[in-house]
Amino acid sequence: MELNKTIQNFKEQQKKMHAFDHVMNLLTYDAATGMPPGASDTLSDTLAVMSGESYRLTVSEEYKAMLKVLNEHKEELDFQTRREAEELLEEQEKLAKVPEEEVVAAAKAQNEANHYWEIAKNKNDYELFKPYLAKLIEIQKRYAGYINPDGDVYDTLLNEFEKGMTQKQMDPFFDDIKEKLVPLIAAVQKSSDKPDTSFLSGTFPIEKQKELSAYVMDLMGIDKERCILRETEHPFTTEFSKNDVRITTKYKEDDLTSNLYSVIHESGHAMYELCVSDDLLHSALGHGATTAIHESQSRLWENYIGRSKAFCQLIFPKVKELFPEQMEGVIAEDFYRAVNVARPSLIRTEADELTYSLHVLIRYEMEKKIFNEGLSVDDLPAEWNRLYKEYLGVDVPDDTQGILQDAHWAGGAFGYFPSYALGTAYSAQIMKYLKEVVDLEKCCFEGDFAPVREWLTDRIYKHGMLLTAEELIENTCHEKFDPNYYTKYLTDKFTRLYRL
Repeated sequence: MELNKTIQNFKEQQKKMHAFDHVMNLLTYDAATGMPPGASDTLSDTLAVMSGESYRLTVSEEYKAMLKVLNEHKEELDFQTRREAEELLEEQEKLAKVPEEEVVAAAKAQNEANHYWEIAKNKNDYELFKPYLAKLIEIQKRYAGYINPDGDVYDTLLNEFEKGMTQKQMDPFFDDIKEKLVPLIAAVQKSSDKPDTSFLSGTFPIEKQKELSAYVMDLMGIDKERCILRETEHPFTTEFSKNDVRITTKYKEDDLTSNLYSVIHESGHAMYELCVSDDLLHSALGHGATTAIHESQSRLWENYIGRSKAFCQLIFPKVKELFPEQMEGVIAEDFYRAVNVARPSLIRTEADELTYSLHVLIRYEMEKKIFNEGLSVDDLPAEWNRLYKEYLGVDVPDDTQGILQDAHWAGGAFGYFPSYALGTAYSAQIMKYLKEVVDLEKCCFEGDFAPVREWLTDRIYKHGMLLTAEELIENTCHEKFDPNYYTKYLTDKFTRLYRL
């Protein structure tokens, strides 16, 4: 009877903690999509107060005792409650090592940095953002020192986004990508059989692009009663619960595919959250398992489905209907080849499939240098530019298109970037097994992706955080993670596209 009461209190505590997260995330979402610039300082103060209250709730003696009791009796708990108790005890013990003033300072610093990052990006003024970035780096170093004083700082930060991820694991993963993809990229650049992309340049009215966004969301099966699309400087998805998921995009009048594939990508993230089991509503486990597993789903929809020939044939009539002048004389095959063009570029979020992971590698190497070698914020732009020249052969013309292009560091998310490449590799392996069961070409021909959603929901989406990334991959693919699926997929696809 006493244990049942503790379980009931534990479930209520999770609802309360979810409510705090809901409010803080809603404020952050509003800051990115609609808040007047002058409100930033007030928001920083509000987030500081809210983060302090959330911190005290998490480290309270009552909550600590509750978790201790549940973990002592975990064999008597149902699977979900046991996993919640295990996960939240780990989180509670970690946060309890961090002083409250550090948690509050981090929340305030992240809001300030986000605000000045956006201004700096629009003004091409890295110097404006630099002091806020320096503050966040020091905060992250202290945070890592609190929660893992004897550990490697960067490994500690990597673990925050992908549990168990270390440089020892990621270094050979990226080395393999470099070894196999750099020569392939060079061969593609030398190919004389390049697609015509001229019809993707021009003027594409934003109102028409919005119609296209709504069309692809409907095609994918996004429930617009529970998911909305808004505009922001840097596209992202945020979820307050499975019944309230927000995705964002950035429209560019001179670039059709930027928004198109941004919306498909973010809708892939949204699909995951919308299909989490109802049993996990308000649970601490009621969202995606890890950042890399989440990224595997956005990249699966964006690239493995969205850039496939069958999908391009499906959506091209709509593209032509909305943009008849721009698409005059263009056929679906032309569109397919154009949206799969492979060429080194400046912007990670708009990079092609073949070069994408090199953009991530550059950020990974820079983060290692920041936390392992003390690379100064003064030297970050020059190092960024050097690596882009070395790995992608492109000259970075300004900081807006260089070091200021991503929002992640402004949010203190050091250690996040590697999960993008890892998730993209996960999706290649997942896709191989999905196609053994689901006739994807038939789904595209009929414009019905219910079989895809149902298969992914059964194997990944519905589980939320109940299963680890390793368990999800093994349950879905019947084998451990194998990055060779990723490099083989890219080699096969681009050898065929460029007739190498």
